[in-house]
Amino acid sequence: MKFHRNILDLDVAQESERIEEMIRETVLKRFKRRGVVIGVSGGIDSSTVLALAVRALGAKRVFALTMPEKESSGDSEQLAIELTKQYGVELIKEDLTPMLNAAGCYVGRDAAVRDLFPEYDPAKHGIKITLPGDLLEKSSLNVFSLVMIDKEGNEKSRLMPPKAFLEVVAASNFKQRSRMMTLFYHAERRNYAVIGTANKDEHMQGFFVKYGDGGVDLQPIQHLFKTQVFQLAAHVGVPQSIIDRIPTTDTYSAGSSQEEFFYRLPFDLMDPIWYGLENDIPAAEVAEAFDLTAQQVENVYRELRQKIKTTEYLRAVPAML
Repeated sequence: MKFHRNILDLDVAQESERIEEMIRETVLKRFKRRGVVIGVSGGIDSSTVLALAVRALGAKRVFALTMPEKESSGDSEQLAIELTKQYGVELIKEDLTPMLNAAGCYVGRDAAVRDLFPEYDPAKHGIKITLPGDLLEKSSLNVFSLVMIDKEGNEKSRLMPPKAFLEVVAASNFKQRSRMMTLFYHAERRNYAVIGTANKDEHMQGFFVKYGDGGVDLQPIQHLFKTQVFQLAAHVGVPQSIIDRIPTTDTYSAGSSQEEFFYRLPFDLMDPIWYGLENDIPAAEVAEAFDLTAQQVENVYRELRQKIKTTEYLRAVPAML
């Protein structure tokens, strides 16, 4: 088959049935659990997985949590409420701010931010970290910048030295691990499994936290590209307000899209190019389908290979003799 820009189009009805059967088989028969617990954020992945779980198990066997903290977007909670009402799923809110405060999560992070921006005040500024957005034009190192934004929208940006980067990322990862602890607490109370929401882009490129959002019992959409998750979302009736929302990490106080924080390309371009890489399709053939140059596609190929290689440890099981 000749490569084309719609190469990732799914038979959504067939794929939905396949995933629903996997959920039933894994949860009820293999793990012998009564249902699933899921963290919902108003994002496309968790919303699609919730819908698939309801179709597989029924709404009474699906329990949802929204787990905001003081830097979360208010939109996330409202969209989670809209989603769970539509599917008839019980939703509770667990505010993680006290847990994160007690652990000193914000204190160490804020100190690292002030090393770059001495005037930083969490009450006056938001922060996020970003990667260069020029992947198509040149192959460059993934060097992160810290961006500080004041209430008027004025931005300052500085490259992050390793120490500051590690401190900020450690704090954001702590948020993810706190969410996972909370999910397992509620799952074990009910004899439920924790169902994950990672897609292929996140899993293979390392856009997840080990033993955080990656520490779940089953991952029903881990084999799907993000663009394919959008296709499934429309099929299973995810609210349009969620489908239209720009994918975000909802981890940083300034808000950060997944594209600017990590992927560097829109999913509808990155995913089919990745398919070309996996299937040994020449860069020139992929480039022709998207009106790109072969060099631009090679830049993306190189980026994908590097991310997959450098994040292999995240997907590895614990080393042992």
